[in-house]
Amino acid sequence: MFSILIPTWNNIDYLKLCIESIRRHSTYEHEILIHVNDGSDGTQQWVQEQGLTYSHSARNTGICIAVNQLASMASNKWLVYLNDDMICCPDWDVALLSAINAQPSDLFYLSATVIEPKRTVNPITIVRDFGRNAATFDESRMLDGYLQDYRQDILGLASPVSVVSKRWWHMVGGYSLEFSPGMGSEDDLMMKFWVLGCRHYAVISASRVYHFACKSTGKVRRNHGARTFVSKWGLTQGEFKRRYLARCREKSPGDLLAPENLPRPTLTGRLKRAVYGLSGDFPLGDIRAWDAAPGLHFSGEQHVVPANSAQSDPDAP
Repeated sequence: MFSILIPTWNNIDYLKLCIESIRRHSTYEHEILIHVNDGSDGTQQWVQEQGLTYSHSARNTGICIAVNQLASMASNKWLVYLNDDMICCPDWDVALLSAINAQPSDLFYLSATVIEPKRTVNPITIVRDFGRNAATFDESRMLDGYLQDYRQDILGLASPVSVVSKRWWHMVGGYSLEFSPGMGSEDDLMMKFWVLGCRHYAVISASRVYHFACKSTGKVRRNHGARTFVSKWGLTQGEFKRRYLARCREKSPGDLLAPENLPRPTLTGRLKRAVYGLSGDFPLGDIRAWDAAPGLHFSGEQHVVPANSAQSDPDAP
């Protein structure tokens, strides 16, 4: 059904919860693909014991490289990106598949609704505390309360749990490496989909995923994704969301295909691009600050599990 792409970086306790939730709370059988960054905490050995297909790098390669690597290994039509510190709630996949089947084509950008233990600036996140780390996670409380906050699907926005067609992912080149190790890559991907003609963006209410929040990204040196975005596109992330994505809530998708709906640089965007171009070093400065030579640590190593292996067996050792 889905090819689920999960990058992980020495986060074994969270990864175990994540994989267990996919196996227990999914209605359909999915392909699970893991990219192991480092793995010296026992992650690589555990993934092998679980019979999971994975790729490996000696050090942290960042989200963009890791997820693109996994996408190249995917067998199924739909790609789902998950963080390793996320817990899938029951029937999360049923709701996403129902939304997919309602789409007029396979050119869409859909997301699950994310639940987090504390309030953030993200308005689409549901706040419910089912545990703030792996040790305090209370599954029974989550099962009782994950659907209590009713809301409609939200158009024109996205969450960190996205599902797209594999062919369109490869058509736009997946996550752009200039956003390594990853901040801003999601908005950039949505922009690339928009330029391609995608006008179906939605956060699906009935598909829910619990997120411990920043257990993975909190360990990495963040790149200036907003600066790279405006330097690349000539408008800010906020302008893209307000001027273009927000129109998905106001107009029919067909009306949004007119030439005037192709994003254009703004005065603010041009000024910022000029300032960053003269005073900064984006994106190469960010990449150097993150890792002086990231490519030297990525071999593209893959470990593929044969068909009918332990991956499809929840009771496998």
